[in-house]
Amino acid sequence: MIIKQFEINKISSIKNNCFLFYGNNEGLKNQSIKNYFEITFKKNIYRYEEKEILENSENFFNNITSKSFFENEKLIVVNRVSDKVLNLINEVIDKKIEDLTIILNAGILEKKSKLRTFFEKDKKLICVPFYEDNSQTLMGLVNDFFRKNKIPMSQQGINLIVERSRGDRQNLNNELEKIESFIKNKNKVEIDEIIKLTNLAENYNVSELVDSCLSKNKRKTINILNENNYSLEDCILIIRTFLIKAKRLLRLCAQIQNKHEIDLAISKFKPPIFWKDKIIVKQQMQNWSHKDAENLIYKINEIELLIKKNSINSLNILSDFIIEQSTAINS
Repeated sequence: MIIKQFEINKISSIKNNCFLFYGNNEGLKNQSIKNYFEITFKKNIYRYEEKEILENSENFFNNITSKSFFENEKLIVVNRVSDKVLNLINEVIDKKIEDLTIILNAGILEKKSKLRTFFEKDKKLICVPFYEDNSQTLMGLVNDFFRKNKIPMSQQGINLIVERSRGDRQNLNNELEKIESFIKNKNKVEIDEIIKLTNLAENYNVSELVDSCLSKNKRKTINILNENNYSLEDCILIIRTFLIKAKRLLRLCAQIQNKHEIDLAISKFKPPIFWKDKIIVKQQMQNWSHKDAENLIYKINEIELLIKKNSINSLNILSDFIIEQSTAINS
């Protein structure tokens, strides 16, 4: 059964224990999970990656079926799911496990997706598409934020905050959190203070590094790595920038059937791609197929986990990954 994005507030009144959230609006998905689920389950929340449960399904089933004195209900969130998880989830549903709620968090799922079709057609399951926010929606969120905090803000300031979020609700929420901390015990904030407080979603050097890598420009990629003294903290910024650009690349590749449609896909893309970025994005699309871009996103997630587990060697791990991607031969 399909629930529209604007009907998301109805979820709390629906008696259901299996949900599919899909789409590229990660900020709204995370917000919905927090507002309508985490507040109920509190500490009994377990998060998995699709790959994790597919590689060890027995352990996954043991975890969701076991109960303790302190656990009445469990919330299971499985991230980055695809059609590969369908059989396993079908098995979970057939077992009719009590006091268990499952949320499958997926990226973009095409209409022919078996997982999406399965959830849309079954009236006992809930499927919610999360489409990208437009500038009007983001501006509304910023206006509500300043109205709630009783702080006046010019349209120029609002536009600046929205622009720096790069069309991503998650980025916007991060910027608003910084502003909220700053304005405590204040009744006014200046545009200059907003400029200093907020950051572009992508550092210029980081963005250029990722763009060069995705364009298969090995020489420039290595030069940027050598010329910048990246810190351990920069590793997470770089890998997150990689993920943002890889997701954009995946969406673009999904819109074309042949190389002649690249320019049209770029011109119609939302949020709009800046004119100065169009050439580099076109080069990236010529070097990556839809399947290659999809595999890249999985690799990026694996590298992020590896970096977090090996912080001492994170720079070496990330550099090796970047150079490997800049030289890889794709289909």
